Amino acid sequence: MSIGCNTSIVKQCPTSFAQLTNPEYKNDIALDQSPVTANSAFSAVWAAALANGGSFDTIQPGIAFSQKLHQIGNFVQTPGLPGAIASGQTPIAIDWDYNNAAAAIANKGKFKWTTTIPSDASYAAYYAQAISAKAPHPAAARLWLEYLYSATGQNLWLKGLSRPVELQGMIKNGTVDKTYLKALPAVKHAVRYPTLSQVTAAEAAVAQNWASSQA
Repeated sequence: MSIGCNTSIVKQCPTSFAQLTNPEYKNDIALDQSPVTANSAFSAVWAAALANGGSFDTIQPGIAFSQKLHQIGNFVQTPGLPGAIASGQTPIAIDWDYNNAAAAIANKGKFKWTTTIPSDASYAAYYAQAISAKAPHPAAARLWLEYLYSATGQNLWLKGLSRPVELQGMIKNGTVDKTYLKALPAVKHAVRYPTLSQVTAAEAAVAQNWASSQA
């Protein structure tokens, strides 16, 4: 998770969740959708939990933190989607780093959009792939996945601003495209992932408590 920021509107961009409570960010901060329906917003709440004494076993501190941002008026009700970012409606967006990095490219020449990994939280998730047991041509599907996990395929993911699973190995063996790598924000903390059971429990907690926290 990352914090994106429009430097033409925000004088001092936040670099941590703790800084998001600053009164100067009134009506500035957005999630891309509701955390009840969007994984990126849900993950933003969980990252906020980790920054406020929570853990992978309790997301409640993230819900409480989001409630505080709402109560002090720092949250924008408009979702931080590409159009809202481009128009300046959501000058600060908590989202996946590849989405915020893409916003920087999309608005290049209009304004500078920075992407920062919060200094007080480290949260990541991954997309999984599989070959259907009923695939009409499973061998072709396997070849396609072999291509995706080759250095060429992994660098294509990197070009698209996502972090490929083989990234660390590619950095070590020198097969990573350094130009693409430079486009990503630096990550200074060890990446951590929740378990499936922890995700299920956290989703239930958000579904039960989010609406009342934003009332």
